[in-house]
Amino acid sequence: MTKVQLCKGDITKLDVDAIVNAANESLLGGGGVDGAIHRAAGPELLEECRTLGGCPTGEARITKGHRLPAKHVIHAVGPVWRGGTANEDALLASAYRHSLNLAREHGLRSIAFPAISTGAYGFPKDRAARIAVTTVRDFVREYPDALDLVIFCCFDESCIKAHEEALSEIWPDRDQQTAA
Repeated sequence: MTKVQLCKGDITKLDVDAIVNAANESLLGGGGVDGAIHRAAGPELLEECRTLGGCPTGEARITKGHRLPAKHVIHAVGPVWRGGTANEDALLASAYRHSLNLAREHGLRSIAFPAISTGAYGFPKDRAARIAVTTVRDFVREYPDALDLVIFCCFDESCIKAHEEALSEIWPDRDQQTAA
C-alpha cells in the first residue's frame, strides 16, 4: 500500500527517487521551488534541461537529480491562475498525472510534490491541494503497486493546512506516515 506523507520543509533535501519541480515551460529555472531545485542540483541540471526543448503546461519531463539527494527531478508545468476560466483545474491535474506516470514508467517508488502553481502562478492553495490529492489518490487506486511513498512537501503553514483538509476530506482511508 502506498504511504502518504505531508511535510513542511525544503523539497531539495528529501531523499526520494524523484522530487517534482514546479517548473515553467522553458524548464530553464526560475523563482520559488524551481530556482531552489536548480540551485541545489547544480549547473548540470540546467545543461540537461536545455536538451529537453521545454515542456507544455499540463505536462512533465524527467531529468537526473544531479547534486540533489533525489535521484531524479520531474519537471511539471502547472498553469498560471487566470480566475478559473482558462482550464486551470484540468491543466493542474494533468501536470500531476504526467508526473506520476513518469515515475511509474521509470520504476521510481517514492515521489515528493510541492504545491504546483500556488506560488508565483497564483493558483488558490485550497483548490490546488484538492486537485493534487484527488489526482494522486486516483492514480494510486489505478496503480496500487506503482509507488511506495508519496510526499506532499509544503513550504508554509497555509499550504500544510490546505493539504491536511484535502487529505482528510478526499482520502481519509490512506496509509499515513508521520510528517518529516
